[in-house]
Amino acid sequence: MTLDLRGLWVPLVTPFNADDRVDAAALGRLARRVLADGARGLVALGTTGEPATLDADEQRLVIDVCADACAAAGAPLIIGAGTSSTRATVTAVQALRGVPGLVAVLVVVPYYTRPSPEAIVDHYRVVATESPVPVVAYNIPYRTGRGLDADHLRALAALTGVAGVKQAVGALDADTLAVLGAAPPGFHVLSGDDAFIAPTLLMGGHGAIAAAAHLCTSAFAAMVDAALAGDVLAARRYADALLPVVQAGFAEPSPALWKAALHAAGEVASPALRAPMTAASPAALGYLLDAVATAACSRPSSQSGLPAASR
Repeated sequence: MTLDLRGLWVPLVTPFNADDRVDAAALGRLARRVLADGARGLVALGTTGEPATLDADEQRLVIDVCADACAAAGAPLIIGAGTSSTRATVTAVQALRGVPGLVAVLVVVPYYTRPSPEAIVDHYRVVATESPVPVVAYNIPYRTGRGLDADHLRALAALTGVAGVKQAVGALDADTLAVLGAAPPGFHVLSGDDAFIAPTLLMGGHGAIAAAAHLCTSAFAAMVDAALAGDVLAARRYADALLPVVQAGFAEPSPALWKAALHAAGEVASPALRAPMTAASPAALGYLLDAVATAACSRPSSQSGLPAASR
């Protein structure tokens, strides 16, 4: 079966309640809402979901809630499973065997250990060989301390079982463009920098994993669809309208502002994060809510979209 990862994927936050437990009910509602608003699928335990602060039982609860929401909507699921160790990553991906709706695992470049680029490619070869589902690499150098250039991204793309890369390098850079121009069939380049979704897709990318799409979800989905269809004018209009939302939402460490905005909209009971993360500042939240209101999606819903002047 050919795997298709095209479209918008939302890496869900993990809501907590007042006693610092995972709020499974809120997570389920949020998961169903973003899918109803046009997300192609969900990413559970991505960076935005604070997986490093969750224990094993909490991680499994998040997976189960997201899998249930995807099953109800007939949507696919990606689960984050990367660690700084090849052995631990193999164990993590193998533990996901049998999760309903799981189509791929998101495996971050090994962090902290700082292996060579060749060792990183070999890490993915081993993980992909052992994984029950295809692997999507997560190239985010500012978090991991290591990145992959064009040559090593192409080596990654040639590996059996590696279905794509979430490219989050802070730009639409020359290495990304080189891979977009030479990606083999079946290898998906997914934008991981929300400000660069439209240009990445217009240059040959396949989709986006976008934290900002917790808000204005239908507008982000429409932007992705327009860019994939090659509709430059429509994609640019959506991108222009949504850029202030992206910039405001990442003004403080993620996912603080996304949680705060969802709380302000009544979608989660608490904006709380797990320590050492701290809550968003009131001023930054105000800027984000103003940006969302200007983009005509002041409340995340199936009615969210572009301002009339941008349609």
